[in-house]
Amino acid sequence: MFHPTVFDNIKIAFENQLYDYDNLDGILVITDRTDLLNLALMSREFSLSFKLTDGRNVTSEVVLLSSVKELSDEILETPGSDPGCGLLLRFYLEIEDVNVQCPAIEDVLSAIWGPDFQPVQSLSYLYGQDSDTYNNCIELQFKRQITEDQMEDIPNLLKFLLQSAEELEDI
Repeated sequence: MFHPTVFDNIKIAFENQLYDYDNLDGILVITDRTDLLNLALMSREFSLSFKLTDGRNVTSEVVLLSSVKELSDEILETPGSDPGCGLLLRFYLEIEDVNVQCPAIEDVLSAIWGPDFQPVQSLSYLYGQDSDTYNNCIELQFKRQITEDQMEDIPNLLKFLLQSAEELEDI
């Protein structure tokens, strides 16, 4: 019989909560779902993207990552290991005034997530476009592995994620 890994259990916990927010509560709309297995690296990546129901500009994404090391430590029950997976949060939005909006985004996310999370903002634009807008991809990466011990923290984490999306909508 198949025994789910820590990655699978955490993935299901995020899926259940986010789909409940979509289908039952109407807080958000799921816009994309990806579940990848990289056979060359034996790694896994899961992502779930959404927009707030009243949202116009911000797409949020939860990304779970697991490498072959995490998987092998769990399956082989490696002594001293604590199986988990990586967690990354992303926000996508268009901005026009880089010098004003990028610092405002950093201030909003630092106020919500605290000083341990430094948002990384990557700006891009289409060459030749007439508009002066930039696509901003903002990443918040958790520095430690997420384990099953933190599964009960997922609802609070998602509250912060939703608050971040709401406040980024106003920038």
